[in-house]
Amino acid sequence: MLATGPAWEQPPDVRRLMIEVNALGTVNGTVAAIGAMRETGGHIVNVVSLAGLTAVPGEAVYAASKHAALGFSLSTLADLRLAGIKGIDISCVCPDGIWTPMLHDKLDDPASALSFSGKLLRPEEVVAAVRGVLDRPRPVTAVPRRRGLQVRLADALPSLGLRALPLAVARGRRVQRRMLARRRAG
Repeated sequence: MLATGPAWEQPPDVRRLMIEVNALGTVNGTVAAIGAMRETGGHIVNVVSLAGLTAVPGEAVYAASKHAALGFSLSTLADLRLAGIKGIDISCVCPDGIWTPMLHDKLDDPASALSFSGKLLRPEEVVAAVRGVLDRPRPVTAVPRRRGLQVRLADALPSLGLRALPLAVARGRRVQRRMLARRRAG
């Protein structure tokens, strides 16, 4: 669930819904899956977002909910290992923006510009990443990998990352305008 704009401009019920769907949904789904997998083992794949790895202006509450989903997933994986449970894996797939109805409605929303600053993924690309971690479990997989490296660098060096954000936002806005013009023309 994605709502955009500064957190202070979002109604409390919208902020709550984002946290409940994106963070608590991950918590509850993961806990339920662990309960079902205790005897037979299995692999939980939580689709998080690159927003779970770094700051995302215009999507602060969304990013917070995705940080929570990632932190919970990794902490729970650590809990499983410390409890001696090796038959259950947890992986997080962190895709960049995916061209789905969630973003279709955001073409004219400047607050969502960062979601358009990279190549928009097709759902099939995310499915391929999920298949990849099912074949070879990894705690965190960024899609595409290059963008994952960029956001991790920005997160590791926040001052540098914050200075680079205006460039990324400007690129995202250019992409939004171009896509919106195509939509109106076609």
